[in-house]
Amino acid sequence: MGMKDQFQDKSEQWQQQAKQKAQEGRERGRRGEQDSERMRDEEAERLQREEQERLDPDYDM
Repeated sequence: MGMKDQFQDKSEQWQQQAKQKAQEGRERGRRGEQDSERMRDEEAERLQREEQERLDPDYDM
C-alpha cells in the first residue's frame, strides 16, 4: 500500500467519523428539544392546576 493510499484511507476514516459525530449531535439536539418541550408542558399544567385550586371555592387563604 502506497503513501497515497494510506492518506486516502485515513481521510475516509475521518470523514466517516465526522458524519457519525454530526449524526449523534443532531440526535442529542432533538432529545434536548423534546425534553425542554416536555418541561414547558409540565410547567404549564402545574400553573393551570394551581390557578384552578385558587379558584376552587374550598381553597383556604
